[in-house]
Amino acid sequence: MAQATGTATVFSVGSAGGVREDLEDKIWDLFAEDTYALTNFPHVTATNVYHEWLKDNLAAAGSNSALEGDDPTYSTLANPTRVGNYMQISSKNFLVSGTLESVSKAGRAREAARQAMKKMRELKNDMEYDIVRNHASMAGDTGSSRSSAGMESWLATNDQVAQTTTLAQTTPGFLAGIVAAPTDGTQGTASEGAFKSMLALAWAQGGDARIILTNTSTKAIIDGFTGIVTRNIDMSRASAQQAAIIGAANVYVSSFGTHTTVLHRHVRGMVIMAIDPEAWAIAFLRNPHMEEMAKTGDARKYVIRSEWSLVCRNEEANAKLSAVT
Repeated sequence: MAQATGTATVFSVGSAGGVREDLEDKIWDLFAEDTYALTNFPHVTATNVYHEWLKDNLAAAGSNSALEGDDPTYSTLANPTRVGNYMQISSKNFLVSGTLESVSKAGRAREAARQAMKKMRELKNDMEYDIVRNHASMAGDTGSSRSSAGMESWLATNDQVAQTTTLAQTTPGFLAGIVAAPTDGTQGTASEGAFKSMLALAWAQGGDARIILTNTSTKAIIDGFTGIVTRNIDMSRASAQQAAIIGAANVYVSSFGTHTTVLHRHVRGMVIMAIDPEAWAIAFLRNPHMEEMAKTGDARKYVIRSEWSLVCRNEEANAKLSAVT
């Protein structure tokens, strides 16, 4: 088979000869984002750059028997404990030229609108990262920014170490108005026994640590616990589903309740956190919002900002398994 002499083809014409590009009018986004805390924790309003709240606990239970007609000796009341966290300013910015907004674009009508959507999602992702990590709280000054302490830094009371080592992990927690960052110790292999001990610590304090926040590496450890005896799914004859191989555990039932594991990209790979969602909140001094800044050239400037802080209403309701390898 041969081509007729003089046949015009795309190979000879090319784009310079007027052949239009074949470009889909859509942008296929892939956004690796996790916003469990921002989505599920209650939002409260702050009125200052240092947000405070009160926490309290019951006295330890004990034998309680009184004489008939007794005139008791009255004890001094225990005051609630006052704790707080600093507001952190998080921001994203972008700049769009007048020319870019004027030309014909694929996948979007206005560049500013697309970038606003993308940067807002990036901002939420950054905030979530700071919320679940091991950051300390800082008051800031003229040369350094204020910062909100992260979840891992708050969990000091119920800190179960994976294994006893020569270099121990320590979490100072809240002290004298600030929350210090944990000191990482020598890592060890996490056993199911240590995992159960972590859950027991939160339960003993009165917490309902029903959510397990975990990274991919620590989630694989939970998946391998031998306490998960049955790995099957009921397939009725009427079901059109194909057989499934179960190699993961999304729900862990312990003596202390039913716990849902949440795979989180931003949780550190050396810690597992068992949390009571009702013991947390996000305080906003300024909700996420977009501002158009002063125009200084042939472009429009935008900044997306939020001023926020993590509220740990009572850290004793939660627990963590530290120094996991």
